[in-house]
Amino acid sequence: MGLFDKLDLAGNPTTVDWEMTPEYTFGTFESWGGKERVRSKKERIYYFFIDAWVETPKLCLMERGIKHARVVAEILAPQDMVQRCVDNQGKVALFERTHAIDEDLKQWLKENVVETDDDSKVIPLKEEDSGDILGTTGLPAAEEPLPADLQCVELPDSPVEVVEEDVVGIIKAYNFTDHERNPNGSFINYLVDNGDGQTVTDKVTGLMWQRGGLDIMSTRMMRKAITRLNQEGFAGYSDWRMPTLAEALSLMEQECNGKDQHVHPAFSSDQPFIIVDATRRPGGQWFVDFKHGRAYWSSGTIPGGFGRLCRREK
Repeated sequence: MGLFDKLDLAGNPTTVDWEMTPEYTFGTFESWGGKERVRSKKERIYYFFIDAWVETPKLCLMERGIKHARVVAEILAPQDMVQRCVDNQGKVALFERTHAIDEDLKQWLKENVVETDDDSKVIPLKEEDSGDILGTTGLPAAEEPLPADLQCVELPDSPVEVVEEDVVGIIKAYNFTDHERNPNGSFINYLVDNGDGQTVTDKVTGLMWQRGGLDIMSTRMMRKAITRLNQEGFAGYSDWRMPTLAEALSLMEQECNGKDQHVHPAFSSDQPFIIVDATRRPGGQWFVDFKHGRAYWSSGTIPGGFGRLCRREK
């Protein structure tokens, strides 16, 4: 039957890209950095990788496209071969647990999976729902009385240029959770539901937040999108902006929610990492990553990031 037939992918161009790795996918598929290579949003590319986030690493087949990612199958490769590939990666960053395959696995895959009609080693994975449908928040309504002991905190709300040491200082000053720099941090919010299905407000910081957000794009395009959103009057307001680093970190929670992110489940999981209004000295842009629970920096032009906007309530 064969790999792609078993996965019911015969309608797509079904070849394996042996050169594609997890390291290259972001610039290729999320930032449009590889648009000369990827001709349209409908095009799909398939590559193998190792998922080492789980206790026992596993070999998987990924389906990738412009702003599209889906693990379509687990491959039952010899476990010692998979583990050896992981071990040979050497020291990797704490938040890098997806790995490229090595030559041994590549050869094994060609002989036992790709160039054979035997599909017994291919385990199809159920496609997850696309998009996070926002429902009820489980939060108190905005008009309900606030706790008598509620203490408000005013966070920095101006764009800044910071180095790593400054980021550590911001995190420690407000005791924000950052699983790399301050894993035991505990900044306590008091979120309320504004009843519009689109926003919540943190009564501690005085910030109204989008529950969803903006699609992945560069910082420059993000600012244009914010201008359009303000012209349209999203949720009845026209003063939405990117959060500062401190403001975005104020949403970080120690524990993962049911959507596997370190943020209140009232927020959509479609924005796993967001651009914040902070540049890095000597170069780069700061982001807050709710998937892995930390702040990090990268390019603000390529690759880019998602947006979750805020505004200060008057």
